[in-house]
Amino acid sequence: MPTFDIVSELDTHEVTNAVDQANKEVSTRFDFKGSNACFEEQEDSIVMKAESTFQLQQMLPILYAKMGKRGIDISSLESGKIQDTGKTAQQTITLKTGVGTDLAKKIVKLIKDKKLKVQAAINGDKVRVTGKKRDDLQEVIQMLRTEDLEQPLQFNNFRD
Repeated sequence: MPTFDIVSELDTHEVTNAVDQANKEVSTRFDFKGSNACFEEQEDSIVMKAESTFQLQQMLPILYAKMGKRGIDISSLESGKIQDTGKTAQQTITLKTGVGTDLAKKIVKLIKDKKLKVQAAINGDKVRVTGKKRDDLQEVIQMLRTEDLEQPLQFNNFRD
């Protein structure tokens, strides 16, 4: 029986490259001269540090532009609150990976509501879709691409 997996993944190498490019642009921009504004990449987040909240607000579009040029969907980034400590301000951008349980349940419900001849099962941080015909699976992929979900989805492990 044909199957495929619905996942939400980020290319960590491309994220690193985008952060490096954003750091390079911030260091060369005139309005950031003399400031210690920078982006720091951590395991599942990016921390923006600057001297003021205004500079943080200027840095966010730079990061989004670099991520977009690298092929990373901006909807997989979730910006946190700005923490101002007087001398410095910082903001954490969380990288959303994996299909969470709420999103997985929403995907399964969408598939069932369309009454397609496929079965969807939640397997950890991915959703496996199984059907008798390859065309049914391709119909599910097209339907999910048109839906507005909170994070980007990839379809992999397609087997006949």
